[in-house]
Amino acid sequence: MIFICPAEPQPDKDDAPPTDGDSEADGDEPSSTELTGLFIEKPPESLSVVAGMDLTIIARVDSTNLSRKPTMKWLKGKWLDLGSKAGKHMQFKETYDRNTKIYTYEMKIIKAKPGDTGGYRCEVTVKDKCDSSTFEITVDAAQQEAQTDILSAFKRADAGEDDGNLDFSALLKAAKKKKRVIEVPEIDVWELLKSAHPSEYEKIAFEYGITDLRGMLKRLKKMKVVEPKHSEAFLKRLDSCYSVEKGKKIVLRCEVVDPDVPVKWLKNGQEIKPSAKYIMEASGNVRTLTINKATLADDAAYECVVGEDKCFTEVFVKEPPVTITKLMDDYHVVVGERVEFEIEVSEEGAHVMWFFEDIELQKDSTKYRIKKDGRKHILIIQEATLNDIGMYHAWTNGGHTKGELEVEEKQLEVLQDIADLTVRATDQAMFKCEVSDDKVTGKWFKDGVEVLPSERIKMTHIGRFHRLLIDDVKPEDAGDYSFIPDGYALSISAKLNFLDPPKIHLDTTGNMVSQNTIIVVAGNKLRLDVEITGEPAPTVVWSKGDKIITETEGRVRVEARKDLSCFVIEGAEREDEGNYTICVTNPAGEDKAMLFVKIVDVPDPPENIRCTSVGEDCASMIWDAPVFDGGAPLKGYLMERKKKGSSRWTKLNFDVYESTTYEAKRMIEGVMYEMRVFAINSIGMSQPSLTSKPFMPIAPTSEPIRLNVHDVTDSSCTLKWLAPEKIGAGGLDGYVIEYCKEGDTEWVVANQEICERQGYVVRGLPVGEKIDFRVVAVNIAGRSPPARMGQPVTIREIMEYPKIRLPRELRTKYIRKVGEKINLTIPFQGKPRPVATWYKDGEPIDPKMVNIRNSNVDSILFIRAAEREHSGTYELVLKIENMEDRATIVIRIVDKPGPPLNLKVTEVWGFNAALEWDPPKDDGNCEITGYTIQKADMKTKVWYTVYEHNRRPNCTASDLIMGNEYMFRVYSENLCGLSEEPRISKNTAVIAKTDLEHKRNPYKEKEVTCVPKFTQPLVDRSVVAGYSTAISCAVKGFPKPKIVWMKNKMIIGQDPKFLMRNYQGVLTLNIRKPGTFDSGKYSCKAVNELGTDEVECKLDVHMATEPEKK
Repeated sequence: MIFICPAEPQPDKDDAPPTDGDSEADGDEPSSTELTGLFIEKPPESLSVVAGMDLTIIARVDSTNLSRKPTMKWLKGKWLDLGSKAGKHMQFKETYDRNTKIYTYEMKIIKAKPGDTGGYRCEVTVKDKCDSSTFEITVDAAQQEAQTDILSAFKRADAGEDDGNLDFSALLKAAKKKKRVIEVPEIDVWELLKSAHPSEYEKIAFEYGITDLRGMLKRLKKMKVVEPKHSEAFLKRLDSCYSVEKGKKIVLRCEVVDPDVPVKWLKNGQEIKPSAKYIMEASGNVRTLTINKATLADDAAYECVVGEDKCFTEVFVKEPPVTITKLMDDYHVVVGERVEFEIEVSEEGAHVMWFFEDIELQKDSTKYRIKKDGRKHILIIQEATLNDIGMYHAWTNGGHTKGELEVEEKQLEVLQDIADLTVRATDQAMFKCEVSDDKVTGKWFKDGVEVLPSERIKMTHIGRFHRLLIDDVKPEDAGDYSFIPDGYALSISAKLNFLDPPKIHLDTTGNMVSQNTIIVVAGNKLRLDVEITGEPAPTVVWSKGDKIITETEGRVRVEARKDLSCFVIEGAEREDEGNYTICVTNPAGEDKAMLFVKIVDVPDPPENIRCTSVGEDCASMIWDAPVFDGGAPLKGYLMERKKKGSSRWTKLNFDVYESTTYEAKRMIEGVMYEMRVFAINSIGMSQPSLTSKPFMPIAPTSEPIRLNVHDVTDSSCTLKWLAPEKIGAGGLDGYVIEYCKEGDTEWVVANQEICERQGYVVRGLPVGEKIDFRVVAVNIAGRSPPARMGQPVTIREIMEYPKIRLPRELRTKYIRKVGEKINLTIPFQGKPRPVATWYKDGEPIDPKMVNIRNSNVDSILFIRAAEREHSGTYELVLKIENMEDRATIVIRIVDKPGPPLNLKVTEVWGFNAALEWDPPKDDGNCEITGYTIQKADMKTKVWYTVYEHNRRPNCTASDLIMGNEYMFRVYSENLCGLSEEPRISKNTAVIAKTDLEHKRNPYKEKEVTCVPKFTQPLVDRSVVAGYSTAISCAVKGFPKPKIVWMKNKMIIGQDPKFLMRNYQGVLTLNIRKPGTFDSGKYSCKAVNELGTDEVECKLDVHMATEPEKK
């Protein structure tokens, strides 16, 4: 439950808060008093809540015109501060809205109890201003009949708490308002006290909020039902309690068994001595104690003691209410005059409480003085001020009076006002004013705070002049000064302006590595807060070089704050590096400071990555350092490589590598690689460099093998060798031949260009010298180890007889067909170079018909297209001076033969005919190997072969058909094939008819049409994924049926994955590299005009399983 009420107009000043002396006749309700109007929202005057529910009270204060934060107090009754009672039951909250500058104060009562009923007050103060508001809370029982709870009468107004005084006002109002329903406590404290040990009384009182424990214990004795004990000393005991009015007499009486026994009377455990006040009498068995003129001190427990036996009683002294016989008068005075509020009461020594508005006035106050003179009570205000205006109250337990005080200001004229001052540091400042009254005193204030005299500050008052002297002026002395005369609502103000030269205070800690140098990592934010001092506030200008920075927003900006100038760079970049200047100026001077902002970043990537040399599995790399090191020294590099075409980079080092040369190892020979490099400094790692040109790790070949001397002349030497055993991925480009004289160390390169063959003639050698030779294989990786001969070679020609080495196939007839190419190479040897001459059939060869080419080691006979006239006996003559050697070669050029001669039919019998012929005239320059015989019916003239490769010049043709006439032809055949034309027989063979007669069966036309029918169905199959497969079936039907293949009842169509074939009714479906998704039911449907037929099978495609490893 929350109650918020806006501030209301100030109530009538005749209203006052209730006190302990309120009577039922006094019906004044509690009201809020607004002294200075600080509250903009106050709690309602009366609040009601059901027991067990929460209640929230809210008040708001406007601090717009306040110089400091206000202080809020929540009070119960007149003086009980609830701030110390904050806990689970009672909570306090304070919030502040910066936009509206309004403070909101909340007091929350959790699960309200009947004891929370009473009068409350919230009071706000700030400096010399204050405001307050009173309200009353009533706690109603939930659906219970009204009943009196005597326990609550012994609790303070803050029942349930642990301290505070009795709120008689709340009790009186509760008695007056019969409508209030008080909840009966759930626990009967009376029963607890009855059954508890006396040592636990205080604990129970603290737990259940019982503060008047003594009064409760008195009544507890009355409530206790004590069974009467038989006493041997007393016939009649004292009554349980006695009551007497203050100033009256009371007699306590009891009877004893023994009339002569002495008794003792005790008061609160102390023995009473006979006196004029206390009279003790004994009359027979009766013993009495008379108390004359009872006072409040006589309110106590009394005992009568006989030996060891006792009887008890309790005396209650009633005090009559004190009434006010003379009421308080109103006063109207001028500021500074004396005020005396006087009242008279009905009795001397009565207790009177004085209040200003709802604030109780204490006796020890310096402003107020309280005086008693018999029944007169006087409140004295020595010098009245405007703050004393208000309503003053006097309260007794039986009466109340009030009086209003009105204070008027004195009229004071200002003859000379205070002038504004502008001074420099260490100068003297003097404020001077003149008022019309030379007796008027006053106080000096600076920014609302009173100025107190000191060694530097002096205040003087001479006649009508008031002066304030400030020596050695400092910056903190600047401000608004005012002089306020005592007793007057007047303020004389002026301003002290301090001229302080501007000063820049740089903080050399943090990012500054040296004085006025700031290091910033690229991408980070730089915020430089520079403290600026100077009066008046100096003007700040930031600049980079000659460019003034004026932006207040953006990436590079300047922000202005009180006494600070903030230079901000968001996301620092390299271009932000440079000298920055801050200049501050005011009328007192100027100050400058220069800052160097250094931007450090990761370095640029290295440049010019290149491969200088390669090996079989390694490569040497070199690169140039980055152009920009990021502003921090380079620590080293990280290298990565990858295969050309790949996107996966492999790190070559994990620790920083400092040099700019690196040998990459563990590479694969013949594979192209690429490399990149990262530079590292203290900030981080650069972007990767550009990728190097591709390079391949390769190694030179092994040395050539089997180097030997093939020939030596007087000026040359012919060398031969074999290729290296190990060539590698770099391949073989060729060979370099070098020689040097025996005993010399300078090798001469014999070939200017790389020799690609495995032999070379070294020319220009000196005759008779001993020469060493060596051969080196060369590829892209460089030179191989040299192949050397075991000993030097003497350069001198050796005589050798001519010798023809005729190839084996030429030692017999050399047969070739007409038109073929003839290329005969006849190797020979001999030194010096022999002279080779060719002859045909004893005559020199005509160079127009045959081409001859001779070399040092062989002679070549070449015929581009052989003819029949090229046949003959060829002879090669090899001569060296008078020595010679000969070789003979028989060459036969063969051609197809001519047709046979004189073909004729010599005899016909039955179904046979005999043929004869003569060999052909032209046998094609080679032996006839056979004949091919063919026949033809004179009607159809279609030729059919009867015999092939018939070697004899005759043959018999059989199985001839009766009644037909046949003609025959014969082809000659040799090594080149059949003759171009056949020889046709001069006569024919007629096969005469006999008397046989053939009876033909009658022809029956047969029905061949039929419905499609599968003669071979499809068979279920299980195949391995990735291996092509086929399924097949067979069908018959006429007319020829149309074939449709389907997968899972869906027509396959022209999918290139499937190939459909139909060969004479055998249907095949080929599936190329099936996958698991090709599994399913396959069906084949045959359709013609007579009907349809369909077969299907199941195809299961599964993945291949790896064999188990043993």
